[in-house]
Amino acid sequence: MDSFNAFLLTLDGYLGSAPWFPFVLLGVGLFYTMYLGFPQFRYFSHAWKILRGKFDKPDDPGDTSHFQALSTALSGTVGTGNIGGVGLAIYIGGPAALFWMWMTAFLGMATKFAEVTLSHEYREKAANGTMSGGPMYYMEKGLNMRWLAIFFAIATVICSFGTGNLPQINNIAISVESSFGIRPIITGGVLAVLLFLVIVGGIKRIAKVAAAIVPTMATFYVLGAFSVIFMNYQNIVPSFITIFTDVFTGSSATGGFLGASFAYAFNRGVNRGLFSNEAGQGSAPIAHASAKADEHVSEGMVSLLEPFIDTIIICTLTGMVILSSGVWTQKFDNEFQTSDLLIVEGLYDEQNENDLQDLFGFLVNGNTAEVLPYNGTINVTSGLPDTTGFTVIHARSIAEGVAYFSDGDLYTGPVVVTNGLPVDSAITLRGKSLIHSAALTTMAFTYGLAGQSGQYIVTLSLVLFAFSTAIAWSYYGDRAVIYLVGFKFVLPYRVIYCLAFFVAAFTDTTIVWNFAAVAIVLMTLPNLLGIFLMRKNMKSHVTKYWKDYY
Repeated sequence: MDSFNAFLLTLDGYLGSAPWFPFVLLGVGLFYTMYLGFPQFRYFSHAWKILRGKFDKPDDPGDTSHFQALSTALSGTVGTGNIGGVGLAIYIGGPAALFWMWMTAFLGMATKFAEVTLSHEYREKAANGTMSGGPMYYMEKGLNMRWLAIFFAIATVICSFGTGNLPQINNIAISVESSFGIRPIITGGVLAVLLFLVIVGGIKRIAKVAAAIVPTMATFYVLGAFSVIFMNYQNIVPSFITIFTDVFTGSSATGGFLGASFAYAFNRGVNRGLFSNEAGQGSAPIAHASAKADEHVSEGMVSLLEPFIDTIIICTLTGMVILSSGVWTQKFDNEFQTSDLLIVEGLYDEQNENDLQDLFGFLVNGNTAEVLPYNGTINVTSGLPDTTGFTVIHARSIAEGVAYFSDGDLYTGPVVVTNGLPVDSAITLRGKSLIHSAALTTMAFTYGLAGQSGQYIVTLSLVLFAFSTAIAWSYYGDRAVIYLVGFKFVLPYRVIYCLAFFVAAFTDTTIVWNFAAVAIVLMTLPNLLGIFLMRKNMKSHVTKYWKDYY
């Protein structure tokens, strides 16, 4: 698994984490923002009117209402990205990462407007009579680029696991185990069965479930978030100041946080923003293709609301909970995951400025000249090391109070370390370090009015958020399967989807997130190319819409 994780990191280095990717993603959004005359502002109020059904006609073709289509698309985006993704972005990039999430959402509103409109235009009926649409259809019919459509459809199937499946259940299982002590394998098994029972009913059942879950879960989560923010009201203004002052400079070391560069904040903010609202990824157009509408632009306008609700509202609340509570700089007891662990030579102290600079260079810039992985044997007695001359780094922080365990018991004996990691995978380390992803958000919610019970707000929200995301993404995946190989292969896909959902419940979190980072870019790049090539078609649709309807 370590080798596979290294492979994923290498791929991600050429794709989502590469310096060019954020500029491509934001560039397309900026282009459509200017090209269509700031649709985020011009069409915002009109989109709400469409959503309320003001312009509906009883004979409009489609399977779902505007609200059901929006709810399905939101259920696909409002998930671990809003809870664990924000925690991961701040953990890596500091407070400024939240600003770049906002920028991704704002520009993404224009991108989503374009991709949904175009996909709705080229939708068609599947063999079972339901609407089937998405970027693969406009790529084939509008651009006459079937090769690009096939690549996108394959990437969609991969991404249905990488975005909508594995990270969702993995974060659910971690949060449920932390809050209720239920083993991940049990959580995964129960929810995998429930998932299958929902998705086997197709888009109409999925839409009904989404329409019921999304408003409820959003309200519940928002109220819980405000309870934390108001309890830490004195930190609201300083938190916002930190977000903006660090935008172009990066974040300085504070507490256990060793600092973040501008590049990390920018890259992680854009990447987590994309994971959260999926603007430009091409997923939401698949859900909106089912909407009852004879005018394609109207459905595109409804989709404008998604990045606003998902990122600018919900992710901002999560970010303010984490920042105002101060947990992002604090160390907490936890079991160290191998993918976040490294033992280095020498003794490092975060109070020493030189040590901070060396570790910052190592973690942020990959500078290994000063910081070297430890190689040797650590002698341990009753869980505590007798050997000195090394420092344990976990979750990008200097770990404290580290104890060694084997099969759940304090370990006594030698621990052989090669390239900074214990050779024996049965040896686990526990101690205090920074935490990230859903665990960070969960901890932040205990700093509100509910106290320690606040963790249950996150747990229940995460279960609803992430489970609904998995439901929506199963639909995206089966539409891609229909396009590639036909309707008869949908059931086998759903079975495999549910099995993967079960297995991911007890898979290493970092590996899951790294796989998601690679999968999402494979799907996004062809879609961004496609909607850019269809720009004239898009503009003509918008012009005609206002001429005919407004």
